[in-house]
Amino acid sequence: MIMQEKWDNIYSEKSGEPAPARVLAENAHLLPTSGAALDFACGLGANALFLARRGLNVTAWDISPVAIQGIMTRASAQGLAVRGEVRDVTLQPLPESAFDVIVVAHFLDRSLTAALAKALKPQGLLFYQTFSKSRVDDSGPRNPEFRLDDNELLRLFESLRVVVYREEGSIGDATQGFRNYALLVAQKR
Repeated sequence: MIMQEKWDNIYSEKSGEPAPARVLAENAHLLPTSGAALDFACGLGANALFLARRGLNVTAWDISPVAIQGIMTRASAQGLAVRGEVRDVTLQPLPESAFDVIVVAHFLDRSLTAALAKALKPQGLLFYQTFSKSRVDDSGPRNPEFRLDDNELLRLFESLRVVVYREEGSIGDATQGFRNYALLVAQKR
């Protein structure tokens, strides 16, 4: 309940519709034209709305009722079909072979990575983006447990075929590029 209250407070203070995660926006050309998609730990639901606009049958899960109500309100106003569900993703198991697309952004629970891979249908795609320990500023979580080590995202999803991977850390001109995150698009074999 404490986590739910924390996120309810955060989401109740936000307004407007945020942009979808970069991993999804920059790699949207890889999405199927139909199928079942999951926005996992969806927050304000920008990824869910983006997927629905692309014709996918979208489910959005988050621990926060405030977040889910916001998603449902925005989806309805835009005429988009999104099924929102208040769900503690760390406690409720994922169904196996249920989704053609899963998007995870700004969330990390290493104990769930095998279940996420199993939740993909054959040939299903995982779009994952979260914070890395190698970074150029203090944005994101302070707790290093919620940040990836170098190349960790590749290891966590080694059962999947890598389609796109990006992690730049602090190499080169840190004022440009993709910093503070790692992103992965991978396909179930």
